[in-house]
Amino acid sequence: MAALKGYGLCSMDSALQFPCPRRFEGYKRRSSKYVSPKAAVVPNFHLPMRSLEVKNRTNTDDIKALRVITAIKTPYLPDGRFDLEAYDDLVNIQIQNGAEGVIVGGTTGEGQLMSWDEHIMLIGHTVNCFGGSIKVIGNTGSNSTREAIHATEQGFAVGMHAALHINPYYGKTSIEGLIAHFQSVLHMGPTIIYNVPGRTGQDIPPRAIFKLSQSPNLAGVKECVGNKRVEEYTESGIVVWSGNDDECHDSRWDYGATGVISVTSNLVPGLMRKLMFEGRNSSLNSKLLPLMDWLFHEPNPIGVNTALAQLGVSRPVFRLPYVPLPLSKRLEFVKMVKEIGREHFVGEKDVQALDDDDFILIGRY
Repeated sequence: MAALKGYGLCSMDSALQFPCPRRFEGYKRRSSKYVSPKAAVVPNFHLPMRSLEVKNRTNTDDIKALRVITAIKTPYLPDGRFDLEAYDDLVNIQIQNGAEGVIVGGTTGEGQLMSWDEHIMLIGHTVNCFGGSIKVIGNTGSNSTREAIHATEQGFAVGMHAALHINPYYGKTSIEGLIAHFQSVLHMGPTIIYNVPGRTGQDIPPRAIFKLSQSPNLAGVKECVGNKRVEEYTESGIVVWSGNDDECHDSRWDYGATGVISVTSNLVPGLMRKLMFEGRNSSLNSKLLPLMDWLFHEPNPIGVNTALAQLGVSRPVFRLPYVPLPLSKRLEFVKMVKEIGREHFVGEKDVQALDDDDFILIGRY
């Protein structure tokens, strides 16, 4: 093997005969003093995969005006694939009862258990079937900025009206990293930032949101920290949706929230609309609080999955690691439905407790 021009051959392994840079002609030893490089974050370094066609696009102000957004449940067939017929029924029920938007593939919709192919397909399906009647907000967030960029490009390409983005979880970053992460996707279209420290392990502080609010694409914040935080944003002109169903009434009427991104509206969409649109209603709020408490007795979406199966609007199929609530809690739900009124709940079948053996748990799908 001939030596490369300007290189000798290292003697450490004559068989491999690696070129040896220390014999490079004119080679000068660098200073041993370490100089830290300056990091340059260039969110648009690549050409964005986006369309500038605006005829049928939803603008950010359209998203800011929404008051009832349902974090829609994803139902399954017995083999674990999506049950699109049941899903379509669920979305139609939301539209008929006045919900203005749906979050597709959020925590409630179990986006965390979907492949990205499934995720984008479901967003596209929802837009194709219902995009003219309800705003479709795709959960294209990720703790990987690269994945969030790619999924958001695809989501807008298939027609979603807005994106929902969470801050990087588990592998947490700095506040500056949070800002850079969100700035990498904000330029693509209307965006809702989701702050839920109980799941991510990290709060998105107000200073980060105030910085990000300089983007015209920031529609607002789904905030789960509490109503004092909601008020801090609304007093500064930032749109907020309560992420806590049990606080949403007070958020809306006492702290300036625009509305709610709700789990409970999967079950009683008409009552949740009434709670957000028809003025302060402490009586209705008090009537719904036990249901909300029941839904979050175990981590979401366990409660809503169990309830929709009991109401007969989705099959009792769970993708693991989620499992149904125990029989004692299911019996509580039967009683609660009767107290609130079956006519307020989705579906037309009688509510049932179901037997443990009725549920199907899927580990591989």
